[in-house]
Amino acid sequence: MNPTQLPLAAGFFETGALKILLEGGVFMWPILALLILALAVIIERYRSLKLLETDAGALRSEVIALLSEDKVEESLELCDSSTGPVPAILSNGLRKYLVLRRLGYDPAQMEQQVIKSMETYGVNIVAALEKHLPILATIASVAPMLGFLGTVQGMIVAFGDIEANIGTQNIVEAAASGIRVALLTTAFGLVVGIPAYMAFNYFTGIINDFVLQVESSAAELIEVVTLRLTLDKGLK
Repeated sequence: MNPTQLPLAAGFFETGALKILLEGGVFMWPILALLILALAVIIERYRSLKLLETDAGALRSEVIALLSEDKVEESLELCDSSTGPVPAILSNGLRKYLVLRRLGYDPAQMEQQVIKSMETYGVNIVAALEKHLPILATIASVAPMLGFLGTVQGMIVAFGDIEANIGTQNIVEAAASGIRVALLTTAFGLVVGIPAYMAFNYFTGIINDFVLQVESSAAELIEVVTLRLTLDKGLK
């Protein structure tokens, strides 16, 4: 390196966020790693959960209207052509219903099989939507704890310096800089933990709303299917 560049390099490590990281001690680095991981999970989950923004209510109304006219195949095609978890679950139930009806199953058995199929499929989709959310919950808990641990370790060092310099240096001056550095890890841990906790609650709320939509859609679908089975049985 050119000798004229040495002061610039030294200045780079003594300013900004990098200076705070270096001053905070060894516990700042695992907290930084948790920050990067949290950002990656937040971006990935946000992009995945954007699929839930489809107008499930309009689709559900169209499907119910088609089923009321006994247009099962048309309603299945409508669900298959739509994107999102709700259309996928409705499509699963309709496909099961269509297959069982063609096989001539008993109406009571058909209803049970359709309900079971939709519930099983719904559980799998919810599990996929909740993927990586435990990581956010863990980061929200661990990051502040690492910060507190770093502060405790820094305080131990600071009080050790005070004890070693009793009588030779002002105690307040000896403690101030050490305590300041020790508190940096707590601040950084909270900066990472709080957004992770907020993101976890936000994503959980979106998934809970989706679950309610799925349950409502499934209930309406089963109601129409049951009515259709009853009408078919009466015609026979």
